[in-house]
Amino acid sequence: MSDTPLLSVSGLTKHFGHRIGCADVSFDLYEGEVLAIVGESGSGKSTLLNLLATELSPTRGGIRYRMRDGAMRDLLAMSEAERRFLLRTDWGFVRQDATHGLRMNVSAGGNVGERLMAVGQRHYGRIRGTAFDWLERVEIETDRIDDTPKAFSGGMRQRLQIARNLVTHPRLVFMDEPTSGLDASVQARLLDLIRNLVSELGLAVIIVTHDLAVARLLSHRVMVMKSGRVIETGLTDQVLDDPRELYTQLLVSSVLVV
Repeated sequence: MSDTPLLSVSGLTKHFGHRIGCADVSFDLYEGEVLAIVGESGSGKSTLLNLLATELSPTRGGIRYRMRDGAMRDLLAMSEAERRFLLRTDWGFVRQDATHGLRMNVSAGGNVGERLMAVGQRHYGRIRGTAFDWLERVEIETDRIDDTPKAFSGGMRQRLQIARNLVTHPRLVFMDEPTSGLDASVQARLLDLIRNLVSELGLAVIIVTHDLAVARLLSHRVMVMKSGRVIETGLTDQVLDDPRELYTQLLVSSVLVV
């Protein structure tokens, strides 16, 4: 594992007219590290996630990413085609609404196989075999490989979205409320799956969640946001068990982070 950060963020700021989306956010993320971003609705956590994934352009600030050859690249100076290639190969993005992260009219196997084709695989048998293996890994019955996500439950769609994103062995994965809206038992099963895969594959993950229990279970570090600013950050147990800021104390005591 490198001593150089995988992702280095400095002074990241986004304005929407007179409204602040996020302001002066800086941090480093290393390989194998899981960072949770928490805060109330409107705190700026989703804006920050979309900036990091280059789906929004910042007003100012910088994001640098360590490529597989070890070079640190300025993401904002990359061409759109280069950033799209990263999103299809070296990154993953598990979205809150799986219908936005899947091709709903394409089979389960096809959804997984598309990512493999993006990295140059062309042998149909190998692609289908890998998709078959990944459906098993995310606990989807393999006889559903030719079914479309339209026929899947919410939990199955999220597991398929995870398979689609992880099949290319990305190094960085963004997750936006991946368990939101699921029944408690489905959430627990999905969280267990995510935790095991993150550990097994050594992924770096940035996860936005309204659920402090999710942050505690999955993350090594927590960033607490309020009004677009990071007001507290630290090791997950440290922040959640002994928060310094009054706002964080209220979040922890209410357990009603939205």
